[in-house]
Amino acid sequence: MRNKVLAAFVLTCFLLCECNLALGESIWAKRDKNMRGIYVDDVARQIGDILTVNITEDSKVDNKAKRDLAKDVDRSTSFDGELGIDHVLPSIPGFNMSAKSSNSLSGKADFKDERSYKDSISVVVIDIQPNGNLVIMGVRDRNITGDLQMIEVSGIVRPSDIAFNNTIKSEQIANFRVVTKSKGEAEPYNRQGWLGKLFDIIWPF
Repeated sequence: MRNKVLAAFVLTCFLLCECNLALGESIWAKRDKNMRGIYVDDVARQIGDILTVNITEDSKVDNKAKRDLAKDVDRSTSFDGELGIDHVLPSIPGFNMSAKSSNSLSGKADFKDERSYKDSISVVVIDIQPNGNLVIMGVRDRNITGDLQMIEVSGIVRPSDIAFNNTIKSEQIANFRVVTKSKGEAEPYNRQGWLGKLFDIIWPF
């Protein structure tokens, strides 16, 4: 009887240990050392980190200039011929002279330009300045049905301006520079032809 109780106790302990091991392995899986921690900040801070730039550039120029200049000159001279020198040249023929001139200039210029550009591009932190600001640069190429578009972005980012989702607006970037280049089927339609350039040279007004 005593042996049966001891055997039942050993079997129960063995089953409990097996259950604990199974539950432990299923809940607490071993973590890879190369994985980021759960509570690690994912915002770009170091060289090589990736940051997303939301480009929203709206520019509007409305310049007006108007100038009116006028100048009028009216001058007359009259001489009666008397010199006031007696016995030598008592008098000479008199004359009257008058002159008028007028000059005027009127000019008006009006220049308007409105442009809007929106896009999003991921850039890489390439340097960190002594004050902690991040130097970023990124390039994106798009080839859509033969139309190649290249976007280059660079600038300086203040870490406190980076949002919690690791994005930043273009207007918050210092020395922001964006260059777009296009090649392909649509390129000839976005530039002036040689005949139009020739007319501009001959008749620039």
